[in-house]
Amino acid sequence: MSSADTRTFEMAKDSLLTVRGNITTEDKIQFYNRWAKTYEQDAVLLEYRPPSLVAAQVSAHFSGERRAAAVLDVACGTGLTAKMMKREGFERFVGVDCSEGMLQHARQSGLYQDLKMAVLGDQPLPVPPGDFDVVMLVGCLSSSHAPVTVIRELCRATKQGGLISMTTRGNRDNASYKVALEAEMKQMEEEGLWRRVEVTDVNELQRSLIDDEDDYTPGCVYLFQRL
Repeated sequence: MSSADTRTFEMAKDSLLTVRGNITTEDKIQFYNRWAKTYEQDAVLLEYRPPSLVAAQVSAHFSGERRAAAVLDVACGTGLTAKMMKREGFERFVGVDCSEGMLQHARQSGLYQDLKMAVLGDQPLPVPPGDFDVVMLVGCLSSSHAPVTVIRELCRATKQGGLISMTTRGNRDNASYKVALEAEMKQMEEEGLWRRVEVTDVNELQRSLIDDEDDYTPGCVYLFQRL
């Protein structure tokens, strides 16, 4: 029996809590390099719903030819969101992540035509502007991972008329970040960069990691269209 087979929710929780708060970029990258080995098993234990929620949201609003659509998966991890998108008929994926460990697993998935390394907020996305029909950022919008201004990079990478889907947590420790994120989204609307298509509040985004909160962490799934 492998160590992954004996993983428990408490083990997954303890792993993820180490990357919350103020840690260095290098520490964060090393964490994800280590976590890549059990990431998909832990996602199941955590009942981590953002990949399936994003795939369903994009699918409900995408009107083009799915097999031909270019999809950018930012903070792609091992490929969980791309896997869900493939079930919806999408086939062309480019992934970006800060962790070589995660990217190795993403390569092994066979889902991606290209994979690139970048640290969100520290470097521009390493893709041409206006190249993608769909851009996704799942599970990385929090104070310990990316500045709210990174959503401008998502918009920059999207074709005119393309869709941008994002998720964030709505619990207490992410509350101020969520307020700042939504203010940035509104500012970009006012600048005429994109329009809001759908914003969905989710009561159960994943199992909670914080003992004095409810059993599940709430969150939000956002969908915008590039203008």
